[in-house]
Amino acid sequence: MVTFVIWYNILMQNEELIKNVNIQQLAEEGNRIYEELKDRYEPEQNGKFLAIEVGTKNVYLGDTSSKAVEEARSAHPDKVFYVVKIGFSASEVLAEVVAGA
Repeated sequence: MVTFVIWYNILMQNEELIKNVNIQQLAEEGNRIYEELKDRYEPEQNGKFLAIEVGTKNVYLGDTSSKAVEEARSAHPDKVFYVVKIGFSASEVLAEVVAGA
C-alpha cells in the first residue's frame, strides 16, 4: 500500500521523474529501509522527516518534508524519494494534514 507521506512529497518532485518510478515498489522498499534504521532516529528526532533514496539507502534528515527532500535532491537530483515523518504512522500524518496541523 502506498503511504500518504509518499504521495504528499511526490507532488513536490519533478513529474517526469515520477512517470518512470514504480511507486508501489518505492513505498515497500522505502518502508523496509526505514524499519531497519528507525531506532537511530526514534524518539530523539520524532516529528522530523527523512527522505530515503532507496537505491543507495542514503537518508536525509530535515525539520520539514520539503527540507529533507531538498537535501536529498542536492545529492540525487534525478531520483524520487520515500519520505517518512519520524515516529509517526502514515495515518497520523494524514490526520494532521486533514486537520490543518
